[in-house]
Amino acid sequence: MRAAAIICTSPPDAAPVRRPPVPIRQLPDTLVNQIAAGEVVERPASVVKELVENALDAGARRVDIDLEEGGVRLIRIRDDGGGIAPEELPLAVSRHATSKIASLDDLEAVATLGFRGEALPSIASVSRFLLASRRPGDAHGAALQVDGGRVGEVAPKAHAPGTTVEVRDLFFNVPARRKFLRAERTELGHIEEWLRSLALARPDVELRVSHNGKPSRRYKPDGGGQGDREAAARLAETLGEDFSRQALRIDHQGAGLRLHGWIAQPHYSRSSADQQYLYVNGRAVRDRSIAHAVKLAYQDVLFHGRQPAYVLFLELDPTRVDVNVHPAKHEVRFRDARLIHDFVFRTLQEALAQTRAGADVAGAGTAPAAGIAAAAGGYGGAVHGAANGVQPPPAWTPRPQPLGLRLDEAPAAYAALYAPTAPQADAGFALPATALPRQDGALPQGDGEVPPLGFAIAQLHGIYVLAENAEGLVVVDMHAAHERIGYERLKHAHDGIGLRAQPLLVPLALAVGERDADVAEREAQTLAELGFDVTRSGPQSLAVRSVPALLAHADPEALLRDVLADLREHGATRRVAAARDELLSTMACHGAVRANRRLTLPEMNALLRDMEATERSGQCNHGRPTWARFSLGEIDRWFLRGR
Repeated sequence: MRAAAIICTSPPDAAPVRRPPVPIRQLPDTLVNQIAAGEVVERPASVVKELVENALDAGARRVDIDLEEGGVRLIRIRDDGGGIAPEELPLAVSRHATSKIASLDDLEAVATLGFRGEALPSIASVSRFLLASRRPGDAHGAALQVDGGRVGEVAPKAHAPGTTVEVRDLFFNVPARRKFLRAERTELGHIEEWLRSLALARPDVELRVSHNGKPSRRYKPDGGGQGDREAAARLAETLGEDFSRQALRIDHQGAGLRLHGWIAQPHYSRSSADQQYLYVNGRAVRDRSIAHAVKLAYQDVLFHGRQPAYVLFLELDPTRVDVNVHPAKHEVRFRDARLIHDFVFRTLQEALAQTRAGADVAGAGTAPAAGIAAAAGGYGGAVHGAANGVQPPPAWTPRPQPLGLRLDEAPAAYAALYAPTAPQADAGFALPATALPRQDGALPQGDGEVPPLGFAIAQLHGIYVLAENAEGLVVVDMHAAHERIGYERLKHAHDGIGLRAQPLLVPLALAVGERDADVAEREAQTLAELGFDVTRSGPQSLAVRSVPALLAHADPEALLRDVLADLREHGATRRVAAARDELLSTMACHGAVRANRRLTLPEMNALLRDMEATERSGQCNHGRPTWARFSLGEIDRWFLRGR
């Protein structure tokens, strides 16, 4: 038997070693700057970020970035901004020297990308640094050399208006930090990703990038235009044509907030979060609360394990956001985090609700988006269509009746599928005569007469509905489409009833942490609206007297713990709604038409009309697509017609 090894650094009864007192002393400036560099300068991409942001704050409209060996050997940033006076060059490389703030009021309302005055001295302390600049009215420029934190003298230098910063041999005097740098390709990739993020936020600025003496990237300016065409051009240039084609334009404002940008339609999803960009007042940030709101908005339409893609800009009063909470300014803190979370969630949820099947092929006469009225005080705005200018149907409008055959006019078999939950159609509702297919099966002639999904012509293998529209062929997964229609109707019917509470015969005693008990006591009204009657019975205990009626047979204890965790973390929760929706989704799945069920043409047409009128009908309850479209030109290419 092997004996266990016992390692003891000192005898058990030995007295603790007392170190002699060390006097408090002031650290030298060079060491202070190197410590600050550990926070600000993580890798070459951090240097590029700080220097380019300084250029933008100086009013630059063109920035040239020259790199060697992934930025480790050389980073040179040249801009055409306002420049620096020669006598201010030494001050520019000293700690906490800045032209962007002068008082606490300025700090609380800072609108520039940089403001601390730490970047230049920190970078200069771990590199061979050169700063050269010239203001437009000066006869010549001036330059200042800093070698590893040792500041030289200001010398005249020929220079165009603007500023040039050279950073050579990064971390040459801190070899321990240099060992943590990755391969040249990896470091260059981090720089390119940050520049891509900047290009999305500043389409008015031209960015030119070269690596090892060869041009590698150029982001052209939009020429000062603010239209959708210029924005879509920069979007396609940075994230690709696929994202640009599948993007929904968002622009909502209200309650002192504005959210605009692009979100990808649910069928354009990613395996990773590599196309998620968030900007707060023009600053690229990461925020868990907003990321959570976006995830909630997509949860009903996104396939399991996939990630949404988006480029979102949130604008608000600078005094309502604290940007001074992270050394590299990657994070911010909101004064109204709960309001902002709710604003983002509601805005995106309503935009995604309009991704009806056929919405992106609707005619140009589609109604403009209505204003959004939400709990935060009436959000107003518009949801625009994809980057090609097409607009989806209105948002926040009453749920329309089916735009095709009424259920009582369809065969009884189709009507029976909706019998438990179907709303009654208006007695006065009738299908326009021009929207009916002709008896010979041909599409009606004239503009605006063919619905987006067209008219059914056949059923394939008892699974797919084939339809002909004005553009070509439409293929519908009838089970997935019917599942979404039933699910949305169940949700709509249940929303009209509201969440009902079911009293418990014996109150449930729940042991929780003190923080969760505090949240339950503070958010008692919110919990009551969710169907929970919860009172605090002790420092770390709760008494639960009622639970949501629809979820009474689930695990109310685990659900309540999750709700409290969400309220503590995000100030809001959708756990109850998500649990309810999961149950309704299962019910809709079991009630949907199955494969090999033969449908008549009127039944198939009724299904198509309901798809056009149902929110989120582009995806089934599990996030899979419900339909696909093939244009006549695409079909012609299959058979080489016209070549």
